[in-house]
Amino acid sequence: MALLISVAPVGAQWAVRSDISNVDQLFDSGGHAEAAARRLADQFAEAGHHAEVEVYLRDGALAGRHVHRPRGSLYAN
Repeated sequence: MALLISVAPVGAQWAVRSDISNVDQLFDSGGHAEAAARRLADQFAEAGHHAEVEVYLRDGALAGRHVHRPRGSLYAN
C-alpha cells in the first residue's frame, strides 16, 4: 500500500497531511508545502516504499499527483 501525502489549503496557510502522522505540517506558501511533501515522499521511496503526493488547489480541485516508486537498498541490484 502506498503512503498518501496531501497538500491542501487550510485558511491562509497550506497543510501537508500523511498517513504516518496525526499532525499537519503548516506552511505559508503552497510551493513550500509541496516541496516538503515531495521530500517526505522521496525519503519513504528511498526506504523501499511506494508514496504518492496529491496537491489540491484552493477551490478543492486536484492540481497534480506525483508518484514516488520504491527504490533504495530493497531494490538495488
